Amino acid sequence: MKRSQYFLPTQKETPAEAQIISHQLMLRAGMIQQICHGIYAWLPLGFKVLSKVEKIIAEEQDRIGAQRILVPTLQPASLWQESGRYDDYGKEMLRIKDRHDRDLLYGPTAEEVVTSIARQFLKSYKQIPLVLYQISWKFRDEIRPRFGVMRGREFLMKDGYSFDLDYDGAVTTYQKIVLSYLRTFERMGVRAIPIRADSGAIGGNLSHEFHIVAETGESEIFYDKAYDNVSAQHIEFSDLEKFYSAADERHHPETCSVLPDRLVAARGIEVGHVFYFGKKYSQSMNLSLVGPDGQSFFPEMGSYGIGVSRLVAAIIEASHDQHGIIWPEAAAPFSLGLITTNQQDSALLQKAEEIYAFLVEKNVDVLWDDREVRAGTKFADMDLIGIPYQIILGDKAKNDSFEWKVRKSNERQDLSWNELFNKVQQSMLP
Repeated sequence: MKRSQYFLPTQKETPAEAQIISHQLMLRAGMIQQICHGIYAWLPLGFKVLSKVEKIIAEEQDRIGAQRILVPTLQPASLWQESGRYDDYGKEMLRIKDRHDRDLLYGPTAEEVVTSIARQFLKSYKQIPLVLYQISWKFRDEIRPRFGVMRGREFLMKDGYSFDLDYDGAVTTYQKIVLSYLRTFERMGVRAIPIRADSGAIGGNLSHEFHIVAETGESEIFYDKAYDNVSAQHIEFSDLEKFYSAADERHHPETCSVLPDRLVAARGIEVGHVFYFGKKYSQSMNLSLVGPDGQSFFPEMGSYGIGVSRLVAAIIEASHDQHGIIWPEAAAPFSLGLITTNQQDSALLQKAEEIYAFLVEKNVDVLWDDREVRAGTKFADMDLIGIPYQIILGDKAKNDSFEWKVRKSNERQDLSWNELFNKVQQSMLP
């Protein structure tokens, strides 16, 4: 993509309404725009990141056999009245009536709808275990939405729901999904600490939160530093039980099992929450299946969420510097930035056109800043939007010398074309 043709409204100054770094940088980098209080439009750069994050989440859910669905954002109140949550949920739920005076709500979550689908089509224990998930927009009418998409009213969320024959099967599914979440976050280049948690309004007695470590995190968390050396690709659930982790309200220094030199105290941003709640919904909504003994039973259920739009902001909170965002490669909107320092130099532009055409042919997702602006403006904008690698074409480019810059480390190298090709091949070609 050429920057001159790309809708990317970056800002030099920090907007006054933005209080935290992710909100500031998302506005300045032209990722989002507030439409009304707590509700944002996602502009092209932001939507590219959001889509990449969504894709990774979906791939890891598909990998464990979960099946993707999509349910309506508008839900009938009658389903929530069946489960008993309609009156209990509070003012965060947006309640509306249609022209026929029927009560509807804008779904903050989808336990009731998915349970009703299962009630319609599941008849036998032979059809489970089953995990259904979706990635869709939700709405919670926060009394004080703040921090941009970190705590907005409308948000993109992955929510999944499991159905199992018995408690042991439900726990097995639960553990499988916890491990899939750890792989998901690791693929995005962030460390997420699983912390045993309360279930809150959703209910249940087995629950974990996932916190990304960031200096600006909302919660104080404590965990065994040995966890920092764990690979999510190889860990088993039983291994997690060996590592201490707790949020501030559950951490008690006098009974903590971790030695002080191994205990990490950090700030965390919650980006995921998983629950096992047994028969809470299957029983209240009469989801009954025929068991292996011919008797009817209520399946055991769980619920599994990731805040997709919130996760984008959390990655920024965990990965930025004074110049802007530093995207992990998997979540970056573009793999490579190309900068030409002088748009009036025809020989330089010819070189840039050749490199750009080569990269496009190789399916490298590249953003070429070809605007008629000062080189300093291009450098500042490229750092602001956080693309992992940059190729800079200055006067030396005419003599086959190109500058290669790594955004994260700020490392710079002058490379020949062959050396540059090798860098590109190592970094982003299959």
